Amino acid sequence: MAKVNSVLGPIDTTDLGFTLMHEHMAIFSWAMRQVFPDWIDRDEIIATAVKDLQIAKEYDVDTIVDATPINLGRDIQLIREIAEKADINIIASTGFYFTEEPFFQYWTTERIVDLLLPEILEGIGGTNIKAGIIKCGTGELGITKLNRKLLEVASCLHKETGLPITTHSIPANRNGMDQVDVFTEEDVDLSRVVIGHCDDAFDQEYVEELMERGCFIGFDRFGGMAPDGERIDALLKLLEMGFEDHIVISHDCNAHIDWVPKDMLMEMKANILLNWRYYHFPKNVIPILRENNVSEKQIRVITVDNPRRIFE
Repeated sequence: MAKVNSVLGPIDTTDLGFTLMHEHMAIFSWAMRQVFPDWIDRDEIIATAVKDLQIAKEYDVDTIVDATPINLGRDIQLIREIAEKADINIIASTGFYFTEEPFFQYWTTERIVDLLLPEILEGIGGTNIKAGIIKCGTGELGITKLNRKLLEVASCLHKETGLPITTHSIPANRNGMDQVDVFTEEDVDLSRVVIGHCDDAFDQEYVEELMERGCFIGFDRFGGMAPDGERIDALLKLLEMGFEDHIVISHDCNAHIDWVPKDMLMEMKANILLNWRYYHFPKNVIPILRENNVSEKQIRVITVDNPRRIFE
């Protein structure tokens, strides 16, 4: 029976259940956190995450993939504490975001792979918590020289360990296709790849091309900045066309993100991001799918079966 590493230890893929494939517990700058002791309120972040995850569990969510890579502030101890208190499966990531860190310039692909491989085989940051998925991404500038190196790193880690890959992409630039091109050149098994954020700037032809290449597409920003109406319509159209075998679901939300000041973030969550919660899709979107004649089998495929296939 296939196993996947969660932050609380290995679990059978048959026990993953309803899985949200692209979330974050918290995103922040470690440098700012080290210099300013009150940069984040760790206890508050944990309490917020646990509260929302417990609600998500009430709506049958069993597993969360935390897609926070190293350079978005991944805090493995915080993630583990949230998983323990919420009593939920959380799968942690290894890898780097597309942001071009200065040291990427002179570190070779091979040396970065050697740096990250122990996070999968031994544990992250001196713990026994092993990464269960590989994260990489491509930004507005597309596949730059340094960005390609990070995609190659993800590819090497995937081939060495068998872990799946999940990405950040910009569909307005269609750069998910560029990612797939690199993965193809690197002999990655595309059936183990999720191209993220395909529900932003939705492009029917583009997502069909991605699915035809053999990868999964992430409809993973429900409840975020853009209204859900067009996102739901796009999902309904794909399901009506029978594409459910290539779709996974999520919100790309978090309990805290320091990209905006805390007071501004609280105001946004109170007035704009009301549904940017781990439980929004099962609570609010699935009933809409049912009202539009989406079958229970299709709902299960995109929430349970496809994540299991990716990890198996």
